[in-house]
Amino acid sequence: MNTTFKALVAGAAFSLAGSAVMAAECIAPANPGGGWDFTCRQIGKILYDIGQVDSPVQVTNMAGGGGGLAFTHVVNERGDDADLIVAASQATATRLAQNAYAGMKADQVRFVGAIGADPGVIVVAADSPYGDLAALVDAIKADPGSVAFAGGSAVGGFDHMKPLMILKEAGFTDITKVKYIGVDGGADAITQTVGGFTQAMTGDMSEIVGFIKSGEVRALAVLTEERVPGFEDIPTAKEQGFDVVAVNWRGLYVPKNISDEDFEAWGAKLQAVADSDEWQAAMQANGLAPFTKVGGDFQSWVDGVIADTVELSKELGVIQ
Repeated sequence: MNTTFKALVAGAAFSLAGSAVMAAECIAPANPGGGWDFTCRQIGKILYDIGQVDSPVQVTNMAGGGGGLAFTHVVNERGDDADLIVAASQATATRLAQNAYAGMKADQVRFVGAIGADPGVIVVAADSPYGDLAALVDAIKADPGSVAFAGGSAVGGFDHMKPLMILKEAGFTDITKVKYIGVDGGADAITQTVGGFTQAMTGDMSEIVGFIKSGEVRALAVLTEERVPGFEDIPTAKEQGFDVVAVNWRGLYVPKNISDEDFEAWGAKLQAVADSDEWQAAMQANGLAPFTKVGGDFQSWVDGVIADTVELSKELGVIQ
């Protein structure tokens, strides 16, 4: 995009706090149907619906490496693309904390904001013999090889860590014996579980809503402080005796070398989405909790999250 064209764009009536964005693209670092795909499609749709961009946002699915393929692509090939946003989450921070993106670091992109928190869940197929979280935990403690989890993050990622945190809370310390299969996105993880290839799925609420409504799966626990509005029939892990809270913030990062003006413009647009009635409805429909952090201070917050994740990962034995 040349300078003259950018100047024309900046003068458009829908501009906010900087140059407006034309022909925006959102990369979802997973296959269609998962949480990152949800983030791109919902935020992208609302950006257009409320007039923050002048044409529909193009969604590009780029699965691979638990988000690493997309991260590397942005750093190496799209470093100054002001029209690009990328879906991010706690899973992104976890992989960066564990050096899982081939040496890539969080400061090689700019985290522009988060506008929702996706509660963690532990799910089984509708016909599973495990009636509650305690039954599943007891089965693993009795025979760790009898239960395999599927999750949308790579091995050692945030989805993998959720059942490990629960098992640690239950007094089970031999976490290397817990079976986990990392696939590209929550939809694939659900398919593994519904198909009987794994006994449970570890993921996020937004990834299971459709499957819950269709009756294909049962959620044994939601990993929040309190039950999620709209899904009050799903008990928390805490009320079942496992003091574990794990929520997956939903947000975006942008290439590092865009201008401060463009960065702040994206922050303003994301704030506009967070404030919209459309986003409130999307959060309620998909089991998201409000969680809004946008603009220049979000990167430092993410840095803190990554530092905390490094500590927890070492405690769990996921990294040295």
